[in-house]
Amino acid sequence: MSASAFDHSQLDEVIHSRLRLAAMAVVSAGDQADFTDLRDKVGATDGNLSTHLRKLEEAGYVQLHKHFVNRRPRTDCSLTEAGRAAFRDYVERLGALLGS
Repeated sequence: MSASAFDHSQLDEVIHSRLRLAAMAVVSAGDQADFTDLRDKVGATDGNLSTHLRKLEEAGYVQLHKHFVNRRPRTDCSLTEAGRAAFRDYVERLGALLGS
């Protein structure tokens, strides 16, 4: 893919939001991320992160697993195969836009 032929409209709009991009980057670094850790790493409120994760979940990019640990609710977030592929594609297309 040549940078001269790159059209910025090819960037995935679901991922392109700053908070969703940050969440995808954090979760892609491992197998999964705990909601609280993810919230703290991306600097979001609970409600804001929940809204953005729901959008990623609706797109089929993340999977949320709600369970209890020592009687406390816990939500883990992981990327789906489609999410990993979409994130790799996003990073590649962004690199092409930046000319790297």
